[in-house]
Amino acid sequence: MTLPAYKTDFLESCLSANVLTFGTFTLKSGRHSPYFFNAGTFHTATLLSSLSTAYAHTIIRFLRENPAIPKPDVIFGPAYKGIPLACATLLELNRLDPATWGPVSYSYNRKEAKDHGEGGNIVGAGLKDKTVLVIDDVITAGTAMRETLDLVAKQGGRVVGFAVALDRLEKMPGPKDAHGVEDDAPRMSAMGQIRKEYGVPTTSIVTLDDLIVLMREKGEEGDMARLEGYRAKYQASD
Repeated sequence: MTLPAYKTDFLESCLSANVLTFGTFTLKSGRHSPYFFNAGTFHTATLLSSLSTAYAHTIIRFLRENPAIPKPDVIFGPAYKGIPLACATLLELNRLDPATWGPVSYSYNRKEAKDHGEGGNIVGAGLKDKTVLVIDDVITAGTAMRETLDLVAKQGGRVVGFAVALDRLEKMPGPKDAHGVEDDAPRMSAMGQIRKEYGVPTTSIVTLDDLIVLMREKGEEGDMARLEGYRAKYQASD
């Protein structure tokens, strides 16, 4: 298996900037992960360009492979990390295909509704009667995804897709015993659960599987083995 150029370029950018690092990391779920992805460090023009290019190619491919999904009227970035992602990605989509993406808008939410001026908690395009594609960095338990879906629905819009940077492909955290050990029952991933609950298609720039492919191509046998072990232990059922 060979990765598309945009995926390879994206992962290489992540590695060179320490956005993606290897070691032993304790996640919010309590799991000990051999890798960590921190999208908050995409703060240079070079890195943001790499990220927005990867998002744009991912979205174009996603819509081409799923013709039933309507082209979005609005690219929505949930506050706060999603805001620059939505803006930069829409600019890149317009650069690649201005005829298609030039009329598309972006918007984002405020964490707290503004009670003066124009008021409200949506900045940019309104969402009423609009098809919306949401861009965010990563998904863990899916809580933020649900909040965004509810927010868009309350504004009268319809989410037609979710795009994230990394899909870890791991099952949702489960109950733990008295010793803090998580059960090994099969469960869906957070993205799989969102697809099941809301019927919203999802996509990602890269997945854990893509990262394993890259490590194999680079000859990083140790990191590859640790990633494969983690995947086997926590692989989602969807």
